[in-house]
Amino acid sequence: MSHESLLFTSESVTAGHPDKLCDAISDAILDACLQQDPHARVACETMVKGTDTGSTIILAGEITCAPPEIDYEAVARKTAASIGYTDHEYGMDAETCDVQMLISTQSPDISQGVDQGDINQGAGDQGLMFGFATSESESYPTLSGQYMPLSALLSQALTRRLKEVRENGLLPWSRPDGKSQVTIEYGAYGAPRRVWAVVIAIQHDDMLEKFGSEKAELEFIQSEIKQHVIDPVIPSELIDSNTDIIINGTGRFVQGGPHADAGVTGRKIIVDTYGGMGRHGGGAFSGKDPSKVDRSATYAARWAAKHVVAAKLAKRCEIQLAYAIGVAEPVSVRVTTDGTSSAGITEEEISRRVRNCFDFRPSAIIEKLDLLRPIYSVTSAGGHFGREPTDGHFTWERLDAEIIAALQQS
Repeated sequence: MSHESLLFTSESVTAGHPDKLCDAISDAILDACLQQDPHARVACETMVKGTDTGSTIILAGEITCAPPEIDYEAVARKTAASIGYTDHEYGMDAETCDVQMLISTQSPDISQGVDQGDINQGAGDQGLMFGFATSESESYPTLSGQYMPLSALLSQALTRRLKEVRENGLLPWSRPDGKSQVTIEYGAYGAPRRVWAVVIAIQHDDMLEKFGSEKAELEFIQSEIKQHVIDPVIPSELIDSNTDIIINGTGRFVQGGPHADAGVTGRKIIVDTYGGMGRHGGGAFSGKDPSKVDRSATYAARWAAKHVVAAKLAKRCEIQLAYAIGVAEPVSVRVTTDGTSSAGITEEEISRRVRNCFDFRPSAIIEKLDLLRPIYSVTSAGGHFGREPTDGHFTWERLDAEIIAALQQS
């Protein structure tokens, strides 16, 4: 078998990537609304673009929120500034950029199907959602408990680290925009063998005057990223002298952010989930309140799939949910394990146990995962899954011993 057939790659992008900037603004507006009104209906889209003369943020969508009126423009500017866009040279100046708003209230035809406020609350839209979990990260002590594809888990951790070292001043020359990519080589029976390749793109200050040449500038950046980003994130047992490490492959990355690339909410749905391993229903998360099953049901499906793998019923689990607008019960629930289920346990049996242990009606999901809170801004970059459920965030990543025990019972 060729090496290519044993490789799998996932990517991630930093909070300063233009698309992630848009996700962050949309989720910040959502959090502001939920802080004021836990039952607010929010569907907020953001677009950003910079030119040589300035930048623009466009807010569009439907928001129904109890008074007083929220200053969405101020939220957008504050969010962009917090990510690092405080100078047009970086790609945007949040203080001086133009902000345009195209916001109306939620359609009454939709709200009548989702506003019951009880267990019969209908789904906010039709659609299909997937949750996924795998045991492949569990062999590594620093990664255990995450139940994620290694390529996705590591690429997301790298971009979070890029943000951390910029904000704490460890790499003061770095700028907000950036990307990561990790390729995992698999051995027999689908077991991860090693990190085949790591790709990092990091926006940076113009340091030609300091270093005298692009080559010297690049060598400095490569050394710093290897020491302060890659080495602290990638487990040492997964990386070796043959791992291909590519940092700023074009040679330079000075111009970035919205000036270099337009951004739109919801364009990084694979980055947000499992890095391409496991299917995706197509719906984005950011800017959507939990009545939108694109978000809440995907979280619930991940929560359930993670419990199936943690209960050792299978090494991989994918759960598909499907809904009709205004209807509480899912149209369908499907559980697949890619042939990894434990001996003597069929997919049909796992599906039966999942249905017995989890209530996938939107109101039940919202209550069980405590989703009517301003907890979404932190999800807007670095991945929605495979992260520590701390400070009331990422409740869908928590494992419940009682649920695991119930799933293990015949």
